[in-house]
Amino acid sequence: MTENDIYQSIKQVLAAAPRNQYTVEMHLQMLKYADALKTVTSKEFCEGVGLKPSFGTEFSKMRNLTQRLKAAGLDTTLL
Repeated sequence: MTENDIYQSIKQVLAAAPRNQYTVEMHLQMLKYADALKTVTSKEFCEGVGLKPSFGTEFSKMRNLTQRLKAAGLDTTLL
């Protein structure tokens, strides 16, 4: 899956998310694709997905959190 494919997938999931679950779904998608996007800057991520630049901080947090969760046994391929 290419970087652009990932962005399109995330856009589709976010567009289909119920309004009260949008942020939760955004965080879940960030966790799911953290490894595939580890060389992407938060600015590039936000631009690719069409998010406000302020969400870049959330992307960085989720990418860092992914490593801790994987060390505890999370399999991101199951998300």
